[in-house]
Amino acid sequence: MKVLVMYVNEFSYVPSEKNLEDAKTVTEGNSYSDSILAFIQVEEQDEEKDVKSREKKLVNHIKWTARKNDCKRIILHSFAHLSESKASVEFTKELFDLAEKRLQNADFDTAQTPFGYFLDLKIDAPGFSLARIWASL
Repeated sequence: MKVLVMYVNEFSYVPSEKNLEDAKTVTEGNSYSDSILAFIQVEEQDEEKDVKSREKKLVNHIKWTARKNDCKRIILHSFAHLSESKASVEFTKELFDLAEKRLQNADFDTAQTPFGYFLDLKIDAPGFSLARIWASL
């Protein structure tokens, strides 16, 4: 799994193009401020491991980043451009849903961008050391 996590002053999206036929229809965008934005690519080899172990590893990394940036809002964004390897849609969505639930149980305010869509994005991210963290988990 590859993860690029950013602290963002502001983040917004608008659905642009549906790229998964089975994705639920989404027409409205959303915006967030003072958030951790996690671009996540779940890889094929992640499916060889238990989904719960991958979810725990992802959540621990995101929580660490959130603490370093004194932030309680987290946005999960599926971003299949950090690696050539891709996990199945089903495994990826399950991992995202489990991670979101665990983060909520830890008192984080969470959101997921629409799964199965290309999105128009607006990102305002400050330039300091821990505002952008890449990891291979």
